[in-house]
Amino acid sequence: MPEFIFMLTNRDRTVDDARTVLDQIAGTGLRHVGFKDVGATPELQRELTAQAKAAGMTVYLEVVSLTADDERRSIDAALGAGVDWVLGGQFAETASAHLAGSGIRFAPFPGKIVGHPSELTGSVEEIADHAGALSALDGVDGVDLLAYRHTSADVPELIRRTVQAVPGRVIVAGSVTTEAQVAAIDEAGAWGFTIGGAIFDGVLPGEKDVVSQVRTALAFAERARR
Repeated sequence: MPEFIFMLTNRDRTVDDARTVLDQIAGTGLRHVGFKDVGATPELQRELTAQAKAAGMTVYLEVVSLTADDERRSIDAALGAGVDWVLGGQFAETASAHLAGSGIRFAPFPGKIVGHPSELTGSVEEIADHAGALSALDGVDGVDLLAYRHTSADVPELIRRTVQAVPGRVIVAGSVTTEAQVAAIDEAGAWGFTIGGAIFDGVLPGEKDVVSQVRTALAFAERARR
């Protein structure tokens, strides 16, 4: 069964009422929750991390800042907040060195990332090769693959090739909205997936409130068994 990470984010930024939403979904059985560096102050990141850990959840910070300086500040905030994982980012060597010894695990973006919201570019082979190279770096525990943010790739093949290249976790992030996508993610062997904006926009089937949408995503994961 793939793992589901609920991102407290919409349009690639942390939502304003993230703490309220986190409180609302605490009873769903959700085990993994995340937020992005954009839209969350270091203070809010600390508060969200403490709140989520008190509820027994694993906490992920996804870095979507575009410059090296902004990414460094985001890594500093992650260290201060005490998250469990840092996802994303485009300067993996610098980030992994900065995280060394912290106990925080790291899964950067493979491939070339452009724009905000982030979009993945490059061929399947290039992305998989980059994922393998990233995995060889000290302190890298997997990759954060924006598979469904690629406009032209064969996405299941992209995920499969990346899984083959990466000994750690492959987390499929961005634009996951259907049960068929979750099944394809599982069949390709990825560890898990994230959903954020689609839940806040009520895109998933069923009732459109956030709690119901989170339960739907959990059901997608439960039904997708290898």
